[in-house]
Amino acid sequence: MKTIGVLTSGGDAPGMNAAVRAVVRTGCESGMRVMGIRRGYSGLIHGDMYEMNLRSVSDIIHRGGTMLYSARCPEFQTESGMQKAIDVCHEVGLEGIVVIGGDGSFRGARDLSMRGIPCVGVPGTIDNDIACCDYTIGYDTAMNTIMDMVDRIRDTTESHDRCSVVEVMGRKAGYLALNAGLAIGATAILIPEVEYDIERDVIERMRRTQKTGKQHFVIIVAEGIGGVDALAKRIQETTGVESRATILGHVQRGGSPSARDRVLASQMGNKAVHLLLNGVGNRVVATKGDQIVDYDIFDALNMKNQIDLDLYRIAHEISI
Repeated sequence: MKTIGVLTSGGDAPGMNAAVRAVVRTGCESGMRVMGIRRGYSGLIHGDMYEMNLRSVSDIIHRGGTMLYSARCPEFQTESGMQKAIDVCHEVGLEGIVVIGGDGSFRGARDLSMRGIPCVGVPGTIDNDIACCDYTIGYDTAMNTIMDMVDRIRDTTESHDRCSVVEVMGRKAGYLALNAGLAIGATAILIPEVEYDIERDVIERMRRTQKTGKQHFVIIVAEGIGGVDALAKRIQETTGVESRATILGHVQRGGSPSARDRVLASQMGNKAVHLLLNGVGNRVVATKGDQIVDYDIFDALNMKNQIDLDLYRIAHEISI
């Protein structure tokens, strides 16, 4: 391939810039022309792109967000929108595209691949809900951000003998909630993948903990469950412990990426370009164990997420 594009799509994640940097520099060093596509598939449809070089990505590895910006694009989900994108690819001479994003972004990459534009997906999402991948770009940073924020909340919670009910991101996946909850020693963790009973799994655990002398509590709730205001109110009415709800929100998406996310993004971006160099598209780059691997995009999208139930057991046993 002589010319490839790179875009970021869906929710931003710390480390996306590091992935863009790796794609651009690997492509340039391999003699390719690399086009940066602004605002995801919307930019592809409207031809909003520019040629990038080695210096285009200087000093971005440490920055959160995405220098190429991101946007939702309902038009791309239509056949006419898809055809517009393909026409732009032919006009510009794009022979392949690296798509950095989540599963929704990969569906777009799959559809383009099926229509003759080879694409390689790079998982970039704080939710870590790409089933074929152990760790997605941004997940580690988001976990550490949550840990830092909840540690701060716990300081004031302990000072006032309160209960803090904290909602963290993750959409319908509980990976962030489970790992962050274990890391901060939450009294209870509620995630979509495990059935729960408020009385048994929250109220009774708090009462049992009170008997051991502890008078402050942190409850972590996954975004897919929600209802933290109602839960805090119920806890206070039932136990008499003053309770406050906190939704961390988009603070979890921002910030400088961790070392792990920078390294992971660099490896994945490099791998994606080498796949395209070899004429291979319709793939998703992923991590399995300590290895960077790749899967057929259809297989990747059909894989099912599985939460680590043993990790949930450990959190339940040691956070009383």
